[in-house]
Formats: sequence, structure tokens, C-alpha cells
Amino acid sequence: MASIGQLTRTIIRCTKCPRLVRWREQVAKEPPRRYEGQTYWAKPLPGFGDPKARLLVAGLAPAAHGGNRTGRIFTGDRSGDWLYETLYAFGFSNQLNSIHRSDGLRLEGCYITAAVRCAPPANKPSRDEFENCRPYLVQELKLLKDIRVVVALGKIAFDSFLKAYQENGGIVPRPRPQFRHGGSISLGNGLTLLACYHPSQQNTFTGKLTREMFYGVFRKAKETLIQTK
Repeated sequence: MASIGQLTRTIIRCTKCPRLVRWREQVAKEPPRRYEGQTYWAKPLPGFGDPKARLLVAGLAPAAHGGNRTGRIFTGDRSGDWLYETLYAFGFSNQLNSIHRSDGLRLEGCYITAAVRCAPPANKPSRDEFENCRPYLVQELKLLKDIRVVVALGKIAFDSFLKAYQENGGIVPRPRPQFRHGGSISLGNGLTLLACYHPSQQNTFTGKLTREMFYGVFRKAKETLIQTK
């Protein structure tokens, strides 16, 4: 079985999806004015965090001028600001902000991943692109043996995690769990899946997701981890 380091190197070299390769490289060549002169990562993003994590956070895909620019998942955009500030508040991060892959940030007891590893046009991966990327998430689930709580950010991440979990030999309850913000699903073997709205600007600017709602999910995650020690 590959190590996290080996998997990271494999993901970074991935060129399975021609449309995503073209897009991630195109946006790097034509950045908005606020990022002119910056060198973009413009490669697939591996997961990030503690290999001995008990908390897994799963998102959809990197942002074109967020992770695709900075080289770290959920870094360099407003969604990442919400996430890392919250992880810091609950003791999973050594610093408040995530700015760039070389900023010294470390996660403690937490690992962050995504359903798709390249920034997709209009933030909408195709079905084939999800399928191409899923083996990486499946492999992470094999390697991250200490995970006890999963926070899925958004319905797509929620459904993608369940598919990967099933492909990894996990048994998904019937009827199949449906996404509901704040929902908690016991998957057996001491694993709990928590559903959370994605901290996208579309959700946070409109009030669909408030800071307290977001904190509430991670508070539940922390409490569940304490109970499962």
C-alpha cells in the first residue's frame, strides 16, 4: 500500500482529465489583476494535514484562484478563510490563517481532502472527472486509519465521500443517507459522518450558512471525537 507521501506525488502528477488540465493551466496564465505576477501552482492538489488525523474534512474541488494558485487545498480564498479560522478555534490548526503552502501552517488531528483535485470550470466537475478522481479519495481512506469523524462540506462532497467509503468496503446505511446541514450519520466501526453547508461566498454572503452554524458542526465533531477516545 502506498504511503501518504507516495499518494501525494501521484496526485500532483495526474493528467487523467484533459479539460481540467487545460483549465488549471489557462487560469494560471491569465490571472485577475489582483494576482498578476504571482506564480500559480496549476497542478492537482493532494490532501493536506496530519496522517494520524481523527477528523477528515472533505470538500468539492480547488478554486481556480484559491488552491490552484497557492498550492494548498482550501487556501487563498474566502471559503478557506472560514475553514481554517474554524479549525484554529477548535484546536486543529497551529495558526489562524492559511495563505500559501509555505506559510508554516500545520494541522493537528485533522486532514483535508476533496472529491476532485483540480480546479474545474465554473466549479462544476463532470461525471467522468469525479470518477477519475475518486480512487485518490478511496486510497486516502485506506491510509488514514485513525479517522473517526468526517465533515462533508456540501452535498456533492457528502455524496462523493459515501461513494468512496463504499468502494473502500464500507457499508452505507439503507435508506441511503441524504444531505442535511447539521445531519449526523453513524457509519459503523466508530465512524461518524457530519453534513455541513459549504462555506462558499454564495452561502456565507446570503446567510444560508452563518458562523455559528459552521461552528456548530465542528463543535459536534470535537464532541464526538472526545466521546470516541
